[in-house]
Amino acid sequence: MPRATFSFIDLFAGIGGMRMGFESAGGRCVFTSEWNAWARKTYAANFGENEPIAGDIREQIEDEIPDHDVLLAGFPCQPFSIAGVSKKNALGRPHGFACATQGTLFFDVARILAAKRPRAFLLENVKNLLNHDRGRTFCVIRQTLEEELGYEISWRVIDAAHFVPQHRERILIVGFREATGFCLNELALIGSGPRLRSVLHPEDGSESAEEPYTLAPGGAVNPKYTLSKRLWEYLQAYAAKHRAAGNGFGFGLVDGDSVARTLSARYYKDGSEILVSRGEGENPRRLTPRECARLMGFPDSFRIPVSDTQAYKQFGNSVVVPVITEVARMMVPHVKALQDFEEFGTMQMPLAAASNA
Repeated sequence: MPRATFSFIDLFAGIGGMRMGFESAGGRCVFTSEWNAWARKTYAANFGENEPIAGDIREQIEDEIPDHDVLLAGFPCQPFSIAGVSKKNALGRPHGFACATQGTLFFDVARILAAKRPRAFLLENVKNLLNHDRGRTFCVIRQTLEEELGYEISWRVIDAAHFVPQHRERILIVGFREATGFCLNELALIGSGPRLRSVLHPEDGSESAEEPYTLAPGGAVNPKYTLSKRLWEYLQAYAAKHRAAGNGFGFGLVDGDSVARTLSARYYKDGSEILVSRGEGENPRRLTPRECARLMGFPDSFRIPVSDTQAYKQFGNSVVVPVITEVARMMVPHVKALQDFEEFGTMQMPLAAASNA
């Protein structure tokens, strides 16, 4: 890991995907906030059991947060996601900024930006943030960041399929306190990415067993991840019903040559969006939590100290680590330019970002 050249804070930290990306680019985390106890357990297992993790960001006093160069925040997306909006509409509940429990958490990010004035920030959310409430939600976010806080911002929807074998479109919003010429569109996404074979357990003895996910001696996937006859019959009938009605709902059956659908936090329920084929006449199986970790770009050294249910939720809610790593790589020269400007009075403009291909 390179020597730390800048500091950052990790808000709505989840299991640390953003942190991994920015540490790999030379950053040092000086403050972490995450309210979910199970996510905190996984975070602590990977970044230090003795490192303090603050809880609910709404309870944190902004002036007590350490100074930092970069603010990271994957603020909760459920109030803005298509699935989240549909569910709340069906229940007659508010969504977006009207959602009192999560939608207003963006403004906690804004109050910290206003108080600490970091040189830069990176925000992450679902693609639908752009279109939520006919674009009015994103308009409020832009006005807050640009007009009220004075940051130069750049945003882009990126499909993680360029980095991992999963279609996962997320909006990234980067802001700099002064104009540095940063533009996310300079990240060139060229060519196709990897296929699922790169994350699936080979089951041929070439991979050491990792119980309870795979079993010794040959590393075969634990049979508990294979769908029961009853569940598989239900999912097939459900898909057939919607096909007959002209809808696209149903399971997603994949093999080693596939690129998967988006892994969601509900994967623990039936695994239907990504079911791994086990061959003709055999019931498919879910991904194991280790395969989910790989699908999100986490290394095999990443510890999973929680139950399968919690692990599926955590990886389904995570950022894709290689995407964040690449954006961090792009941002760091611009952060350094602002550091130099404040120290020496001159700013060396960074060169355009190179392709990830």
